[in-house]
Amino acid sequence: MFRNIVSGFVLAVLPLAALVAGPVEDFEELREEVWEATLDDSPTLATSIGDRRGDGQLGDLSLAEYESQIAATGGFLARLNAIDAGMLPVNLQVDYAIMQSSFEDMIAASEHAQTRYILFTNRGGWFSGFASLPYRSPFFTLADFESYVARLTAFQAVNAQGIERSREAVRLEMTQPCEPMQGFENRIEQQLVADFTQSPFWAPFAGEKPGSVSEQDWERLKVEAQTAIEGQVLPAYQEFLTFYEEDYAPNCRTGTPGILATTGGDNYYAHRVRSFTTTDMTPDEVHNLGLSEVARIRAEMAEVANEAGFDSREAFIEHLRTDPQYYMTDADEYVAYVAALAKHIDGFMPQLFGRLPRQPYTVSPIPAPNAQGNTTAYYEPGSLETGAAGIYRINTTELDQRPLWELPALGVHEAVPGHHHQISLQQELDIHPLRANGTFFTAFVEGWGLYSERLGIEMGLYDTPAKQMGRLSYEMWRATRLVVDTGLHSKGWSKQQAVDYMLDNTALSPANIDAEVNRYMTWPGQALAYKIGELKIRELRARAEEALGADFDLRTFHDTVLENGSIPLSVLEGHVDRWIASELAKTER
Repeated sequence: MFRNIVSGFVLAVLPLAALVAGPVEDFEELREEVWEATLDDSPTLATSIGDRRGDGQLGDLSLAEYESQIAATGGFLARLNAIDAGMLPVNLQVDYAIMQSSFEDMIAASEHAQTRYILFTNRGGWFSGFASLPYRSPFFTLADFESYVARLTAFQAVNAQGIERSREAVRLEMTQPCEPMQGFENRIEQQLVADFTQSPFWAPFAGEKPGSVSEQDWERLKVEAQTAIEGQVLPAYQEFLTFYEEDYAPNCRTGTPGILATTGGDNYYAHRVRSFTTTDMTPDEVHNLGLSEVARIRAEMAEVANEAGFDSREAFIEHLRTDPQYYMTDADEYVAYVAALAKHIDGFMPQLFGRLPRQPYTVSPIPAPNAQGNTTAYYEPGSLETGAAGIYRINTTELDQRPLWELPALGVHEAVPGHHHQISLQQELDIHPLRANGTFFTAFVEGWGLYSERLGIEMGLYDTPAKQMGRLSYEMWRATRLVVDTGLHSKGWSKQQAVDYMLDNTALSPANIDAEVNRYMTWPGQALAYKIGELKIRELRARAEEALGADFDLRTFHDTVLENGSIPLSVLEGHVDRWIASELAKTER
């Protein structure tokens, strides 16, 4: 899973550019205009690319700002639709399709009250995104430190805006369901330290003074940081905790946990399905596809169980869930094991890709305040401009529920050739910065991550029946999501129905399944993107292999899939089809 930290401080970033009626020059002028507006609205995004216009700012989370962004997007879309895409060269036609999809999606989302008022899930929101500030900020110059301290001070206002909109969610009965939010307050409380030096926000000042900052400025900054942490940051977290405990939690939703139970929930979920899959699929179509994929993968799992000497798939899964040989007890040893495996996987990358990104990544635990009840792992993008490496975050809580046999599939998904490779490469591609830094389509990004798990087969990573079952369990995990997510949000399933379905079909541990179902209940539709995207990439690879035969080159195919960055699946299909045609033309000369 990819966690978007860059845009975590604002509700929505104008994601793409628009076009004006007229020639290419007008198009490029407007694209630049929208890029500049995006940086104005997204100060942390600006920082991540070395643009200082957003120093000391976190963005605006108010409803008024959101409405302003929607109005601006409507204007951009109108200008875009006035352009004849056929007048543009192919590379700009790709931009056109991406922009149109993003603008239409943002406007469609704005038609639902859930978009305006449901600002956090059981895993976090604006407040947890802000918690990444200490390790996602640049700390090279005096200006960097001053910007950081100013952002600490600015958090109180952003937090108040988030609370204000969440109060409206309570009034409109658009809160999250109660069950998956159990223990949420404990995660907020972990930020409330008695000693400011124990706060993660103090970390940039806990070490040695950098040479670029004078002693006088360093002492001043430390005083200002202490004042900000004690006077703004900690009170803001306390304010959110009080709101959550006294106003929000007592009004959480009971009964059917799906978004279907909220006013207009059926239409909202149908939009979410289209948005996250970048297709026109209906909830029923996704549900039925999931049932088909589950049946296929169950048969493969049964074959692996037989190879391992077990009478049934269920018996092998029980063995994998309970045998101590598959589990570690020491968190440091677990991190070291994951890091060593990641380095081993690195060695296969030149065999699979002709182009590799410059940016490195590291393996680190999920920060303690966010770890309990969180997913097994996720990826946080880095930035060459800010000096931040990509981070493959792993959960070191409940190690008795985190088997070693799942780590090969997990690593190729979150790090390389999955999220780190794709996202870091996108930042370095020779495409407009609006596309390189501001475009995110979940079906592409997570579809690529799941496709990367299959590349582990070609790397020889699944060299034991346990690891093979680990990969199949992860694929089954994403297939059951199609059934469970649609079951919860369009068919009225209970949480227990969803849990039982995943327990019956995957090899995931009960703790992981519980955390995952909680996630699906509070984040409708997102989980659908993985399998839909992966199936499309596999379909395109099979099409290319059949068309090109002996001339098919896997490295070139992968570079082609990734060379536009994150794009809608329909745009990806058109791009790969053009590549196949050009490759065929070469062989005919």
